[in-house]
Amino acid sequence: MAAAGDTEYYLVKWKGWPDSTNTWEPLQNLKCPLLLQQFSNDKHNYLSQVKKGKAITLKENHRALKPAVAAYIVKKAEQRIALQRWQDELNRRKTHKGMIFVENTVDLEGPPSDLYYINEYKPAPGISLVNEATFGCSCTDCFFEKCCPAEAGVLLAYNKNQQIKIPPGTPIYECNSRCQCGPDCPNRIVQKGTQYSLCIFRTSNGCGWGVKTLVKIKRMSFVMEYVGEVITSEEAERHGQLYDNKGITYLFDLDYDEFTVDAARYGNVSHFVNHSCDPNLQVFNVFIDNLDTRLPRIALFSTRTINAGEELTFDYQMKGSGGVSSDSIDHTVTCRGYLN
Repeated sequence: MAAAGDTEYYLVKWKGWPDSTNTWEPLQNLKCPLLLQQFSNDKHNYLSQVKKGKAITLKENHRALKPAVAAYIVKKAEQRIALQRWQDELNRRKTHKGMIFVENTVDLEGPPSDLYYINEYKPAPGISLVNEATFGCSCTDCFFEKCCPAEAGVLLAYNKNQQIKIPPGTPIYECNSRCQCGPDCPNRIVQKGTQYSLCIFRTSNGCGWGVKTLVKIKRMSFVMEYVGEVITSEEAERHGQLYDNKGITYLFDLDYDEFTVDAARYGNVSHFVNHSCDPNLQVFNVFIDNLDTRLPRIALFSTRTINAGEELTFDYQMKGSGGVSSDSIDHTVTCRGYLN
């Protein structure tokens, strides 16, 4: 932005054209109120940044922006474009109903460059995931008949409001592809994926990225699955040493200490969910088409009503069986840690 007399001019980068075609345009020529508001917000944010522990206000030359301010605004615009492209990519890759949004009003951090979005477990070479059940129910009403949970020796996990009713540590057995019940069966919850619109956002407390819900979530409701690359526990030990050096962790130990889910390079929205000792999400083991007890799916359910705008968290130490995994959390973090 620059001024000539009483007229403000803005340097315009034309979409789809090279920088050599940029032009200075007076304010009255610009019919883009959203971009102008973003420009003003970015300028204000930069000028009100804290320096050396004290809030400062830089003196602005009314005839032209200082180079540092202009550079920040350009970087912020580039970041905004990159985050929008990442958001579009995430929504193309997801297979669930809920939308994914991305937001960073804290710093200039852009999308992670080393995360590939997946919707289900990715087995590492040498690991076989048998995703085909050997039997299924023939119920006409899974609420009242001997359904898959009863065959496994456990109770049906859900009530008629699709809320979980079993205590933590109890496995969930949902109806599978061999069951004769239809897609509207009340025992098909986790397999339908995330139903809520969620936002990956940059936290202001130094915990990197986090996840918040954009809608109200009822207590005891399924929120998301934790997915990643399934590796052996031996391989997890090697990965863990690398993550320990960075002070972070992506490893979630499954039961029997034979397999681990590593969400470092492959994961979904849950990759960005932060740790808390007072979480609003609880871990449950789920079995659907793969009934191998060594390889449960990991589902996260709300422990209470979660209001729109609240950050989602779970306890990294909690396993789906209700036990505690000493390897599933970075011990340099006392109460709050983060996966990203």
